[in-house]
Amino acid sequence: MKKYASLLIILVLTALVGISLYLAFGRSRTSTVDAASRSFGYKDTAAITKIFLADKDHHTATLVRTKDGWMVNEKHHCRPDAILNLLEVIKLVEVKMPVPKEAKENVLKFMSFNAVKVEIYAGDDKVKQYYVGHETDDSEGSYMLLSDPENGENYKEPYACFIPGFKGFLQPRYIADENDWRDRLVLNYIPPQIKEIKVEHVGAAPDSSFIIELQNANTFKLKNLKGVELAFDDARLRQYLVYYQNISYEVLLTGKSKTLQDSLARVKPFTVITVTNTDATSEEYAFYRKQPRSDIQQEHGVTYDFDPDHLYLRFDKGREWALAQYYVFGKLFVTNSYFRPLGSVKK
Repeated sequence: MKKYASLLIILVLTALVGISLYLAFGRSRTSTVDAASRSFGYKDTAAITKIFLADKDHHTATLVRTKDGWMVNEKHHCRPDAILNLLEVIKLVEVKMPVPKEAKENVLKFMSFNAVKVEIYAGDDKVKQYYVGHETDDSEGSYMLLSDPENGENYKEPYACFIPGFKGFLQPRYIADENDWRDRLVLNYIPPQIKEIKVEHVGAAPDSSFIIELQNANTFKLKNLKGVELAFDDARLRQYLVYYQNISYEVLLTGKSKTLQDSLARVKPFTVITVTNTDATSEEYAFYRKQPRSDIQQEHGVTYDFDPDHLYLRFDKGREWALAQYYVFGKLFVTNSYFRPLGSVKK
């Protein structure tokens, strides 16, 4: 009898140990999966070599870190501000809360239509893969779903994610459109690079246009379009040359409105600037008026024939179009009288 009692006790103890081990292993495994599905942030952004982004509108952007800075799709330099914003969210993004069970289906369904896919690489290794969806209900973050970077399979649970201390949704930082990544810098010349600047005011008075010839970085000539040399104030001309550094457009329009581009191509620009480099290559920048907005058609008793704030720019051998600001480019549209020596009187 005692023998059977001892055997029963051993069996019960063995069963209890087995149950304990099963529960402990199950909790550990669940905890590990849960932790993995929440691990969106990647702290070592200095180790990131490539970032791939794709949206539901078939835009894709492959960002690669090079010795000359970040490049998008092996074509263009990336906007520094956009790269900094992206790396910041990659580093600091955290889970704010799980998506409630009753909302999970709708969140995942909506993400299937609008989420941006993100792949992050360090060297040749894919270290993160996730999807960034729409704005959370409190407008302080975005819904995100993590994938296993090794096999690409998605975890089951989406989360509401945010950057601590930042109020706003995160998806706009994950840009998949190549054009929106492009560096907006369009004019950046210094005197040692320039051989000639020709500024032609189309349709204006013939003596308003001019040509600046640079024999070297400190020796200049000012001429009208007929080649006649003009006297000039040296300080003003030097200052004008400085204006050709670090000039950026506001918005790239290429590919966004063919109708607008076709209509502009049929009219004459109001000013054309041609910059010739010392290596004999040249670039032409053509500027077009923009129709005034209806809300400023008449303001303070003034009727505007064109938008006083914005204009259109065509560049890169005529292939690119952009919206630009007079505040930025207006200083380039001077006439040759601007350079007239101080104290001189026109007779």
